[in-house]
Amino acid sequence: MDFPRHAEIWLLPYLKDRARRRMRPSKPKRAWVAIADHYEPLGMSASIGTALDRVAQWRDKWPRIAGDAPRDAAGQCPQYSFFYPQEEYRRDLLDGIAEMVRLCVGDVEVHMHHDNERRESFIQKVTEYCERLTCDHGLLRQRDGRTVFGFVHGNWALDNSRPDGKLCGLNGEIALLRDLGCYADFTMPSAPSATQGRVVNQIYWCTSNLDHRPRSFDRGVEATVGGGQRGDLLMITGPLGLRFGGRMKPRVETGEIAGYDMPTPARVHRWFDLSPTIGDDLFLKLYTHGAAERNLGPLLNGGLGNLFRWLAEEAERRAIEIHWATAWQMFQAAEALILPDKIVSPAGSCVTEGSR
Repeated sequence: MDFPRHAEIWLLPYLKDRARRRMRPSKPKRAWVAIADHYEPLGMSASIGTALDRVAQWRDKWPRIAGDAPRDAAGQCPQYSFFYPQEEYRRDLLDGIAEMVRLCVGDVEVHMHHDNERRESFIQKVTEYCERLTCDHGLLRQRDGRTVFGFVHGNWALDNSRPDGKLCGLNGEIALLRDLGCYADFTMPSAPSATQGRVVNQIYWCTSNLDHRPRSFDRGVEATVGGGQRGDLLMITGPLGLRFGGRMKPRVETGEIAGYDMPTPARVHRWFDLSPTIGDDLFLKLYTHGAAERNLGPLLNGGLGNLFRWLAEEAERRAIEIHWATAWQMFQAAEALILPDKIVSPAGSCVTEGSR
């Protein structure tokens, strides 16, 4: 049997994870579901007119889809996280997305494509971009007196992880993200790319290599209930594994939602089996590139509606309490387990017991 490209990176950790789960004494009681959209309105060399139309279609249809979908255990409608690229910034495009945030059906986080990057330019880009999102659009959030953000690396090349060093160039990126206010990274999984990490189906802490080698995320400490902070940056990964579906050759399952690979009840079932857990809580992070027409149409014209219905039905079959979440809300749920001495207010600001 032929294995998928670059399976040598993740296949053995995947098999170990499958064996470990069979020994797990209990089943999850709650599931947190988030979609991280690598949202690129100007992608594929689109004109500004096309980009504005893409955003307008999302602004028109997504709030209605969310409003019609099943509510979660807390009565919340589905949420959506737009990871918007720093290099595609335009005020008019962000204004349209910010309208959905104000309707309480979405959120915006940071996404970046870069090449041959240097430390000083990276710091400047991220700092200025976060200031724009915060000051000009009322996005992101303040915590402990600083702006914080979730992150997705464009082209999957987090921490200079491509073998050829292209499409990043920045060793030590993990520590820089931490210092700039990143609360968690949502890049993985990236299979079948060679940038895929060696830790799969876990929420874990990674620490920048002291000798500034790339791919710091290849090692880490799994996040556990009450385990506390055990590294520089929390990695919130999506499901990664194999699925057959009647095929002789297995297909890689990465939790991607795309026009060529739309959700099905069988895929939803598989996601629940693969996704990371912390204690009794399961964290199902999916991803897509929802701005491009090849995905936009299928997602907004039935795909997302079916997705949330099937997710709710699968959770009910498993007797799991389901929660729709933005990337930030998913992080908050994980943090409440990892750092139980912190209390998160309804507004999302976090204070320690001693500072209330």
